[in-house]
Amino acid sequence: MWGVQLLGGEEKADVILLKYLRARDFRIQDSLQVLLKCLSWRKDFKSDCILDEDLEFKALEGLVAYMSGYDKEGHPVCYNAYGVFKDKEMYDKIFGDDDKLKKFLRWRVQVLEMVVKLLHFKPDMPKRELRVTSNHVRSLFQDNYPEMVARKIFINVPWYFSMLYSVFSPFLTQETKSKFLYIMPEEVSVQYGRLSRPGDSESDPPKPASEFTINGGEKVNIQIEGLEAGAMITWDIVVGGWELEYSAEFVPHADGNTNAIEKPRKMAVTEETIHNSYTTKEAGKMVFSVDNSNRAGKER
Repeated sequence: MWGVQLLGGEEKADVILLKYLRARDFRIQDSLQVLLKCLSWRKDFKSDCILDEDLEFKALEGLVAYMSGYDKEGHPVCYNAYGVFKDKEMYDKIFGDDDKLKKFLRWRVQVLEMVVKLLHFKPDMPKRELRVTSNHVRSLFQDNYPEMVARKIFINVPWYFSMLYSVFSPFLTQETKSKFLYIMPEEVSVQYGRLSRPGDSESDPPKPASEFTINGGEKVNIQIEGLEAGAMITWDIVVGGWELEYSAEFVPHADGNTNAIEKPRKMAVTEETIHNSYTTKEAGKMVFSVDNSNRAGKER
């Protein structure tokens, strides 16, 4: 399974078998039945050769299910974004009939098989058809890819999600709570309000980013000092919660006169991220001003 001989005695086999045991709370007979059923399904579904198939879903690559970055423990992050199907033409093209639904499901398994190939196995939508398919995918994955998902990450969830989590958190098991985690902002795509961009090289480690909270009634200046002449500064700005005012300026060491890079502007909550850069002509510092003083008690 996934190129590993399950009865070969190798360490990777132990990791895979342990996943099936955990998926059934270490009930050996139940775990064995799930494993045998999975092996049978993989043979019938021809999942071992699915990576070689051209399922003609180029339009969905990088949009619906795709890999981008890693979490702080080194797990690859797989995004599932079904918002693209709000477009009726795209929806009809993918979910127009039963054959298309089955083909989509096969493509979705193909993507997951690509994800599994990245694992080392070391110890340590609104429409009915879409909902049905999503449930089918979840059920299929639970039965045939147990414990493959290291964590579930919720990004830009509605405000009431946090409230519900705080209410139900005392009733969640520690195992369930461990599925919630924080991903560094430089690893999360800009479309979800963070800093990873499509052109970033996957082979190079992402540049570290810092996070901070600006309380209601506060105005904060963020300074990057010690810049030499010819240095290029690149930044992204995204707003969550309520509108605020933002500006950027460069202050040379020589005379202290301020050079306005971005004049003060009000920024509303938006899905788009402002991306800008500035190359210094002389030594100095960059100053970013974020004004949240018009919203007492609110945070950004």
